[in-house]
Amino acid sequence: MAADTPVEYIKHHLTNLTYGKLPAGYERADGTVLQETQWTMAHSAQEATDMGFMAVHVDTLGWSVAMGLLFLGLFRFAAKRATEETPTGLQNFVEIMVEFAQGIVRDVFHGRNPIIAPLALTLFIWIFLMNALDLVPVDYIPVLAHAMGVEYFKIVPTTDPNATFGIALGVFILILYYSFKVKGPGGFMKELSFKPFNHWSLVPFNLVLELLGLIIQPVSLALRLFGNMYAGEVIFILIALLPLWVQWTLHVPWAIFHILVITLQAFIFTTLAVVYLSAAHEDH
Repeated sequence: MAADTPVEYIKHHLTNLTYGKLPAGYERADGTVLQETQWTMAHSAQEATDMGFMAVHVDTLGWSVAMGLLFLGLFRFAAKRATEETPTGLQNFVEIMVEFAQGIVRDVFHGRNPIIAPLALTLFIWIFLMNALDLVPVDYIPVLAHAMGVEYFKIVPTTDPNATFGIALGVFILILYYSFKVKGPGGFMKELSFKPFNHWSLVPFNLVLELLGLIIQPVSLALRLFGNMYAGEVIFILIALLPLWVQWTLHVPWAIFHILVITLQAFIFTTLAVVYLSAAHEDH
């Protein structure tokens, strides 16, 4: 995992562990030429790029699933041992999070749907746990992975646009589903065609505005989360390049501040998702 220059160090820490297909005749980073098409792990950032759209970021996928299982495991554990007499700290935490998610839904969701509150809870906790991985010192996991023969390894899924766009796409599918279900195909098309200007001559203009606004919803959700978390990760990497005594002087204050960032980004994503779903439930 050695890096000769700061630029190489930064690039290394921002490269995902990628699995994908390389074509026959491809010359790999070590000079090997593939005799046939092969599915393999990328050995360089260029190989990861050349694998194209169908490549999988193994580290992003693995850590996002792990944080999802951690969320489900903790909440299941607390639910099975819940008691009214002497609640544990974990039970108190779970109850606070449930009430917090219910509060978001109560404030911004104006329809009736029993799925929205559990969805809000899932989004907030899952994104928060993925964001919180950014607090792990940047060299710990990559060094351990390198000792196991893995060249590249990122552990913060939300610094990968594939993860943030994946979550946002899931929310977008729900927005479309409930827009059609609540308003009906005709009602949904009428809303797109006659807003903001209620006149038949302006239908093309309305469609452009409304479709653009609809598409921007998942894009803004994904890019806002990715951009903030990616910037925070870059700052941690830059701090790691400084002398050791300077690292701790800057790392601790930034980590404390970053706790607010990772919480705020989870809250913003969740709140906006509920706002968009609320609009999908409005039937005029």
